[in-house]
This record gives sequence, structure tokens and C-alpha cells, in this order.
Amino acid sequence: MDGYMRSARQHYQKWGLAIVSFFVLGASFWLGTLYGYAHRPAAERVLGVTSQKTPEHLKDVDFSLFWEAWANLEEKYVDRAKIDRQKMVYGAISGLAQSLKDPYTQFFPPAESKQFQEDIKGSFGGIGAEIGIRKGVLTVIAPLKDNPAERAGIRAADSIVKINDTPTADLTLEEAVRMIRGEVGTNVRLMIFREGMSKPKEYIITRAVIKVVVLTTEKRPNGVFVIKLNEFTENAASEFRKAMQEFADSRSQKLVLDLRNNPGGYLTVAVDIASWFAPAGEVIAREHYADGKEDVYRSGGYRLLERVPTVVLVNEGSASASEIVAGALRDLRGIKLVGAKTFGKGSVQEVVDMSRQSSMKITIAKWLTPNGTEINGKGLEPDIKVEISETPPKDAEGKDPVMEKGIETLNAQMAR
Repeated sequence: MDGYMRSARQHYQKWGLAIVSFFVLGASFWLGTLYGYAHRPAAERVLGVTSQKTPEHLKDVDFSLFWEAWANLEEKYVDRAKIDRQKMVYGAISGLAQSLKDPYTQFFPPAESKQFQEDIKGSFGGIGAEIGIRKGVLTVIAPLKDNPAERAGIRAADSIVKINDTPTADLTLEEAVRMIRGEVGTNVRLMIFREGMSKPKEYIITRAVIKVVVLTTEKRPNGVFVIKLNEFTENAASEFRKAMQEFADSRSQKLVLDLRNNPGGYLTVAVDIASWFAPAGEVIAREHYADGKEDVYRSGGYRLLERVPTVVLVNEGSASASEIVAGALRDLRGIKLVGAKTFGKGSVQEVVDMSRQSSMKITIAKWLTPNGTEINGKGLEPDIKVEISETPPKDAEGKDPVMEKGIETLNAQMAR
């Protein structure tokens, strides 16, 4: 009997040990699981977000901090019900584009993408001024001739401090453009600071349908012919061709090409106009890409102006295609630039359509002059600088100091 009882006790002890071991192992498993779950990668803690997988070509980039930040927002933000995950994605992409510090590279969520497409088609009312960002400051590149901004007294290189009551310091270029544009007949208030001012001044401008006078001509005494080119629009090349006929009919011997306050336009038009000054095949502009490749744009060789004494007038409002033409004529013909340093907009943007009807405008290349001078962010220094005071460019007698200096330079060339 004692042997039987001893055997039974041993049997039950073994079962007891097995059960205890089972619970210890089970507890360890669950504690390990809970610990692992709490310390799982941040990307796995963000539930319900699709397409978290890192693209193959970005495997060397550590995205863990991004997902860690997202997970902390999801877990700790006080108004969790107000979290809009899609807006968080859009905000992250916008920040990604802004981190490049390039004012012309920007992400557009669906609604803004639609607005941007409408804007570039010209379906808006505005003030008639080209604006950009220079050294982090929203700046007027050029007021367009005979439009509301020019009539109100806005000038090239003016800094826009406020739009209505909104400070511009933290606005993107596209946000500023959208705030300035609006319904025809309505007003927009711009707080402007200009070199020489003691404090900013408010301008109230009535929005209108913007009209662009592409080109004007003037025959001056002593064989001088002036072409004022206001913008490189789609029809500027044909307008310039008409001006060439006027120049020939006038029997003028000297040319002033006035590109002041010309904010640019189509590259192909710039090349076409420069072709009147250069033989066929001469390089007008170079488009330099990130991978080192270049697209080269060459003269069509119209050549009518190849040997005509010429000066080019420029200022802070001469940008983009204006700088391409000015730089090409100086590099190829040694033509003097008279006035002030140009704006420095020498980059090329491409609009990329993306998913969910969003889009992104990306700077894909930079323009260089024929000799390889980079324009973007630097501008072109004039050969002959003319200082303009805070007062309007024409003096009390109605003279234009920059134009006068340009004609003086032409006459000096002819006297040699």
C-alpha cells in the first residue's frame, strides 16, 4: 500500500510540475509578445495606413524616424478624433518639397492642383505683376505694362510684406499668387517695402483681366530704333518679326532692345528672337540637368541684326527668358547690358501628375548662357550700371536715365 501511495504522489507531482511549467512558459510567451508588440517598429504601430513599404531604391534611407513621429502623433495627440491621415500625408509631402529650399518646387494636393491648372490657363483676374521669391522674401519681379500693379505704382524689386492682413514670410510662392489673384473688380491690399523707404507702404489695387502688350517700337533721332519687349508670350516671336520689318523700313542703323520689367516666358520664343542676332547653329542657351546631361538650343540663323550696333537694357524685373536673351547676346556678340542686375530666375520646372489628382511642380534643370554662366539665383550683372533712385525711372524732364545711357553707349560705339 505504501508503495502504491508513493507512486501516486510522484505521479501527481509530475503533473503539477508540468502544469506549473506550462503556465510559466505561457506567461513568458505572452509577456514576450506584449513586450515585442510595445517595442515593434514604428511603421507597424501606424495601423490602417497602406503602402508603408520603402521603395527598393530608397533602402539605404532610414524612414524609422518618420514613422516614429507619426506613431507618436496617433498615440498621444489630444484631439485624436480630428486627425486626418490623408492631410498628414499631404503635409509631409509638402514639407519634403519645401526642404529643398527651392521656391519653384512645390506639391499640390488635389484642390490646389486643380487651381494651379486653371491659373496656368489664364482663367483669373489679377493685378498684372510677376512675383517670385528672392533670398526668402516675396518680391515683385516685374509689373506688367499698362496693368493695375504698374498704374498703382508697384515697381520691380519691391518686397511684399503683407497680402491683405496676412504676413508673407511663411507663404509659399503659389499660396501668395492665389491670395493676390481673385475676382475681377475686387481689391487686394499689398504692404510694400522698397529700398529707400523708411517704412512699408500700403497699396490698394483693383484686380482686372490682365492684358499683355507684347511689344512696342519707337524710332528715335540719329538712327536709333527702340524695341520694348514686355514678355516672351506665345505670339512674341511673330510680333518681333513685324518689328524687324519696321526696323528695316525705318532705315535706322542702331538698336536698343529694352528688356526691363520683362519677366520671361517661353524658352523657344527666346531662342527665336535671339536668332535674329546670330548665325545658324550658334548656341543660344544650355539646359543643364542633375545627371550632367545638357540640352543645347541653337540659333535659327535669321541674322538680320547680326552686325547692327545694339545695346540691351535690363533691370531687376528682367527674368527667365529675358536673361537668356541678354546673356546670349553678350556672350555671342559682346553686346553691352545697361541698367541694373537682373532677377536671377534661370531654372526649368516640370509639372508631374500624381495619384489622387495631386501634382508636383519640380525644378528639373538650370539655364546657362552659351559660355556656361549660371543665371539661377545669381542674375546677370550689367556692363554699364545705372543707379535709379526711389523716385520713378523718368526724371522731371521726362527723360529715362537708363535709355539715355543706352543711347549714349551706342553712339560711343559708332564713334570708334
